[in-house]
Amino acid sequence: MSSRPVGPVRIDRVTTRGGDGGETSLGDGSRVAKSHARIEAIGAVDELNAVIGMVQCALPSCDTLTRIQGALFDLGADLCQPHAQSDRPLSLPAEATTWLDHETETLREGQRPLTSFVLPGGTHGAALAHVARTVARRAERRVVALEDPVLADAVRFLNRLSDYLFVLSRDANDGGRKDVLWQPGAWRLP
Repeated sequence: MSSRPVGPVRIDRVTTRGGDGGETSLGDGSRVAKSHARIEAIGAVDELNAVIGMVQCALPSCDTLTRIQGALFDLGADLCQPHAQSDRPLSLPAEATTWLDHETETLREGQRPLTSFVLPGGTHGAALAHVARTVARRAERRVVALEDPVLADAVRFLNRLSDYLFVLSRDANDGGRKDVLWQPGAWRLP
């Protein structure tokens, strides 16, 4: 991922009362409604990060998830900047997607080939990874809705993240051996 230096972050207080009227501040200090599309995107990425934290609790040996969470914080930093007014380099560059593609393929190599669609479920960790996958798709849609070409790398990262989470769900299901496969019309069975 990025080799730029990371400095400390200091948070002096949590409650600012600045959002009590239904508005919030972007990174440049401008104020927007909490229903603004950019705030929706920031919130969706934040929710995704929280859900990935739940997956991490169920699959504690997956260090990749912690790195993904850091990347999502970087994405949140990108999203809080109105890019039309900013020429700063993005915190989540294209190489983050390249890294995630590698992690996905490494995980997928030991899995059984798919013979059907997989129903969300199986083990607890797999089910949580499926929830995270769907939240990643929603976050991707929210970022796409911004129609900000500067965020193209972020859209690719979120798209690949949902793929990674699908592959992770299969890994949590013993490499696919505990996957619950979709059987069309199975609801009709006695």
